[in-house]
Formats: sequence, C-alpha cells, structure tokens
Amino acid sequence: MTSKLYNQGMGCILFLLIVTAVHSQPYLSVTLLNPNNFSREDELITMSRKTLESKLKLPIQFIQVTKAQSQIPLQYVDENGDGQWDECIFLYSFAPNKKAILKVAASTQNKITVINQKAHVRMRKKTGHETFGPNLTSVTMPVRNPATDFSKERLPMYLTEGPAWENDKVAFRLYFDVRNNKDIYGKTTPRMMMDTVGANTKMSYHLLSEWGMDVLHVVKSLGAGALAVSVPRAGGGDTLIRLGGQNITNTVFQQVADGPLLGRLTLTYDWQINNNQLQVKEEISIWGGQYFYDSKVTIIGAPAGAKLVTGIADFYENTFDIIKAGKAVVGFSYGKQSENKDNLGMAVLVDKQNFVKADSVNRPNTDVNETYTMTQTISNNHPMYYRFYVGWEPTDKWFVSSEGFSNYLKEEAVKYSEPVKVKYTLVSK
Repeated sequence: MTSKLYNQGMGCILFLLIVTAVHSQPYLSVTLLNPNNFSREDELITMSRKTLESKLKLPIQFIQVTKAQSQIPLQYVDENGDGQWDECIFLYSFAPNKKAILKVAASTQNKITVINQKAHVRMRKKTGHETFGPNLTSVTMPVRNPATDFSKERLPMYLTEGPAWENDKVAFRLYFDVRNNKDIYGKTTPRMMMDTVGANTKMSYHLLSEWGMDVLHVVKSLGAGALAVSVPRAGGGDTLIRLGGQNITNTVFQQVADGPLLGRLTLTYDWQINNNQLQVKEEISIWGGQYFYDSKVTIIGAPAGAKLVTGIADFYENTFDIIKAGKAVVGFSYGKQSENKDNLGMAVLVDKQNFVKADSVNRPNTDVNETYTMTQTISNNHPMYYRFYVGWEPTDKWFVSSEGFSNYLKEEAVKYSEPVKVKYTLVSK
C-alpha cells in the first residue's frame, strides 16, 4: 500500500517539475533603439510570427511583451486571412537616442490589455432610407458604380460614400464609385468618429464641428493620394490615367485589421488600359499617433514604361516644395487651402530609389487636374510605397506655419530613412 506521505512527496516533486519547466522556458530579450537625436512617438513595432518562432525555436500560440514586468498592449494581425495571426504589433515611444529592452515570451493565452482605440477601419452599407448596416469586412463594388446624386438620394449607398480609415489624429475616406478619389477629415478629437460622421443628414461634415470636418476640396484632382498611371504615347510624351472610371471591371474592399492600435485594408482593382489588363492592389495602413496613412501598391500587367503617380489636390492659396533626406523624397504643399479657409499642409513621401519626378498638373478637361504629382517607377508585381501626410492647423502646433510643417516633415523623412533598430537575443534559463 502506497503511503500518504509518499503520495504527498510525489505531488510536490511533480509541482516543482511543472514550475521548473514553466520558468525554464526560453524567451527573447528584444532591444529597440532610437538612432536619432529627437523623440519618436507611437512608433509601430512589428514582429512576424515566423521570426519569433525561428528565434524562440518553438511554435507559439500567442506572446507576451513586457518591460520591467509591465505588460505592453498588443494587436495580432491576420495578414492572409487564414484565421491565424501573422504579425504582432505594438506602439512604443522613444526619447532621443534611447533604447528599450523588452521581454518577449510565448504564451498559451491572449492576454488583452484594455486601451482606448487608436485606429479604425470602417465600411458600412445603407440598409434603409436613412440607416446604415454593421461594419463589413469585404465588399465588391457594383461595376461602374456612379457617384451619388444627392438631389435624388439623401444618403449614399455607403456611409461617407465608401470605406474610411482613421486614427486618433486624422481620418480619410475613399469614394467607392467611378471617381475612386481620396478625401480628408481633419480631426480635433482623438475619438473614433467614422461610424457616425455622415450618418445623420441634419449634421453636415462640410461644416466645422467639435470633432472636426471634411477639410479637402477634391473634384478631379488626385485628392489625398489617389492613384493614377503615366503611360507613354506612341508619338512621344505620356498620358496620365486615373485609377477609376469606366475601365475598372472589378473593385474589392477587404478589411484586414480594425484596431485597437492599427487599421489596415486592401483595395483590389481589375483595370483595362489601352487593351492591357492590369491588376492593382493597394494595402493601406494607419496606426495611432501619426498624421499619415501608409500605402503599399502592387501592379501586375503594367504597360511597358508606365509609372505610378499619386498626388495632392492643388486648390486655393498654397505653395509647393520638395524635401530630400536620406532614403526619402517628400513633396508637400502648405497654405490656406482647407475648406475651413485655414492652414492645411499635405505631403507625399516616397522612397528615393523609386522616385522619378514631382510635377504640377493643371490641364482642364483632362482625367486628372489641379494636382501636385509624385511619380515612381513601376516594377511589375513588386510593391511600391508612399505615405500621405496631413497637417491641419487646429490639430497641432506643428502645423500653424509652413516652417513648422516642413520641420515636421524633415523629421519624418529621417525616421523613414533610419527606422528603429531591433535586436533579438535568445535567453535560455
């Protein structure tokens, strides 16, 4: 007969073995370094699942990231839609030239830290005369969907006429119709607003409210970073063709991530240009604390010599200039060009290695008009990147003057060129 004392002893040994096994699990010491002599607020830190599993040398379900035993809020992103997360992201702020050492450990639980939402992606479709349904994760646009005729319809087919993406600083929308343009909502509140703005016909987003307003005049410009391609003509020169109009045969919106830290969506287009069949995929990301959205554009089937063009609406009173720093080229405008008749800065940052030229388009009765353009080379099936910045005077002291906006952009160009350095060290106990 086994004694009670023996059973208790074996139980203690088993408990110690379990505790030892848990505490002996390897973890990663991750060093993050700000290489610049200025602070960096809410930097996006991305860790891929493949990298973490490779560094830890074991499969993982979830992770915990801590600093001095304080848990850092995380967001998991399923990039390919297979139901498993591919990236884990968090936001971290750095003092000048400072580093942080974090502990990253595998976990069997998704421990959620409650935080205020800092990023949001929204697409809602009208379900009644004056009501919109829930947020949708995937929508295929009706072919050649016309712009809303507000003389006949009080509300558009989609809330704010298409998908919107926002963070605690600024918001954007895309016209989900033949115009395929991008617009800006200046914000004076960190709250997420895009579920309510435009839902009430008695409250116009063209007028300044406590939350902000639609600040950009768009018309046939490239608005806030809409896309076009420049295609060589047989007799010389080139033709600028907007991504939109009657030659788009299919447009699909897909929500990839909806906060609380990062919002991400994709827009996929089947497009015909001069008997060439193209597919264009744009992945748009926005995260907390920043005055820009980040765009990754991939084109398959582009005509020989074609170039990617994006731009900034050119209306009212403004000046345009270029900043070159490190790996970045920034084209920006500034002036009393908001719909509120106050100061608004806008900018497009592109990678120096793909940059071709900056230009101004002002040709009436053309596909694209009243726009400052930034042109990049196209490598078929290879992504191109740009960032679209907004600096509206009421939102931050940086933006009350042209000098303040340009100084802000100079720092942004350096940040882009010299990202936070990440070093992984495996610690085995």
